[in-house]
Amino acid sequence: SIHQRAYARRFLESVIKLRILNPPKDDLLTAIDEAIAKIEEESIIVIASKVVSIWQGKCVPLSDYPNKDELIQKEADMYLPREFAPRGWVMHTIKDGLFVPTAGIDLSNANGFYILWPKNPIQAAKKIRDHIKKKFSLKKVGLLIVDSHSVPLHRGTIGITLGFEGFNPVRDYRGSRDLFGRKFVVEMANIADELASAALLTMGEGKEQTPVAIISDIPGIEFVDKYVKPKDPDLTFKVDINDDLYSPFIKSAPWKKGKKNHS
Repeated sequence: SIHQRAYARRFLESVIKLRILNPPKDDLLTAIDEAIAKIEEESIIVIASKVVSIWQGKCVPLSDYPNKDELIQKEADMYLPREFAPRGWVMHTIKDGLFVPTAGIDLSNANGFYILWPKNPIQAAKKIRDHIKKKFSLKKVGLLIVDSHSVPLHRGTIGITLGFEGFNPVRDYRGSRDLFGRKFVVEMANIADELASAALLTMGEGKEQTPVAIISDIPGIEFVDKYVKPKDPDLTFKVDINDDLYSPFIKSAPWKKGKKNHS
């Protein structure tokens, strides 16, 4: 429809090109200020985790770890040796409560460094959001720190949330009814990862140099000044491994304990 095409064009126009941020450390907040002239109320800012890591200085020279697997073991909470992955492509890991290959360590667009996942991405999201709120005089704005992630039995990557602030990342349908009157019992929508995937579709995975996207006009987003972890464990964004739907598969693997470094 005309409305859908107009919305798609607007979304594409919201992808922001920043100057190149250089490892091992660079100023993300200044780069954002230089690239963005205006942000509307009730927008969600999506930022690639890689530029957040560079901002934090979470970069390690390749020469420090000739064997990448040693760094993966150091960064992971738990890991599986390469022989457990087809063709030894990756080391499967669990890091910060997420099942992810290679503890999130990336070599692309890294200029001779390993780029690690951001330190405390929830706190990083809050700090960046606070800066944006003040800079653009906003009251309702959300912030997402995202990375790409593979899905079992599907080829390619989609977006996944590492940190968020300023909105409720989960939409709860429990207790409401469907089109035919059936009451929803367990249904919830993962708003944060859905937005992460939509944004990464236009931000790209190569040399686009567009690590920021601004999403506006999103229906049904509950903006909050500060996200507070729900007391109800069934409403938290992250799920304990023992309660996860895929727990039988994850827990059956012969995990080894990593040497996660919080420096």
